[in-house]
Amino acid sequence: MDTSPTFAVATALALASESINESRTVEDTLDAIVHATRTSLPEFAHVSISVKNRQGTFETSAGTDQLAWELDHVQYDLDEGPCVQAIEAEPVVVVQHLRHDQRWPRYVPEAAARGVRSQMAVRLFANNKHIAGLNLYSTERDDADVSSAETARLFATHAAIILGHAQAEDQLNHALQSRKVIGQALGILMERYRIDADRAFQFLMRASSDSNIKLRDVAEELVASSTENYRTHN
Repeated sequence: MDTSPTFAVATALALASESINESRTVEDTLDAIVHATRTSLPEFAHVSISVKNRQGTFETSAGTDQLAWELDHVQYDLDEGPCVQAIEAEPVVVVQHLRHDQRWPRYVPEAAARGVRSQMAVRLFANNKHIAGLNLYSTERDDADVSSAETARLFATHAAIILGHAQAEDQLNHALQSRKVIGQALGILMERYRIDADRAFQFLMRASSDSNIKLRDVAEELVASSTENYRTHN
């Protein structure tokens, strides 16, 4: 049986793909990625995904456990650490013997106090809205295998493709759902006020503009209100 790192990555990606097929939400995809990473690189028991949005704010989108989330937020608050550096400067950051590393004088004591002995961060993807990174923490080993960095980079590349497909499908589903609820709202307005589709759409657009609320949200509120009134009177 092949036990090479490449085979382990391929196996982990296959498992992640199965999870995506079972549930096609971006949240489930992110969760599958962090758990698949932990499977392929078992020396790093704590894994998370950080995202930096267009406004410059960091947030954790998925994590295997509370420690990973906590360590991420320590780096966000301090604005330093492997997680931040991988997203903003270097695609891959490897930290061995973390306690003695001098690159992040404020973060290292915090991480060491929480039991971190080595760490790795890999940029996951970048687009015009977000930059994301894969964070790996070890509380078991000081000298994480340097080859793990290449394995993690390979994994991140393929995981980004998987995530891209999930995001595209999520956006499509969101668009289809928006069309559906807007169509329902137009039907309600046409019946209620005896107007045609164009005038009903103009009504929705005006309500959206006047209230500074997205068109879909206005439509959802109208549909929900109509449904509630129907239940009340029937």
